[in-house]
Amino acid sequence: MHSIVVSALALVRDRRLLMVTARGRDVLYLPGGKVEPGETGADAVVREALEEVSLELDPATVTVLFTVVEQAHGEPDGRLVEMTLFAAETSDDPHPAAEVGAISWVTTADADRCPPAGVETLRRMSLLGLID
Repeated sequence: MHSIVVSALALVRDRRLLMVTARGRDVLYLPGGKVEPGETGADAVVREALEEVSLELDPATVTVLFTVVEQAHGEPDGRLVEMTLFAAETSDDPHPAAEVGAISWVTTADADRCPPAGVETLRRMSLLGLID
């Protein structure tokens, strides 16, 4: 089984990480999505940030933080998600768009609402001293 390769935005403000929920769901996930053919991971995160949370990222500020490899949420056992987290700068305020129903600014206290890749992301962001 091939891994699902995705890029996700790790936007931190006031020691909280931006996460979203899909319409009608309660599971928190990072804004992002699959890397399309011909796209780099950085290209994908710029595109997905605009599509999902109406953020225009400055491509020159997009940098890789780390990659998380975990069981993919809602997929058969053994199907992994390979999620690369990118930091970026924007002065925009995020707003739900596309399939996103709501945005949330979260800390490690919200890990119980996250799939495995989100839990690991919160843990690593905390270890880096970026979120509470």
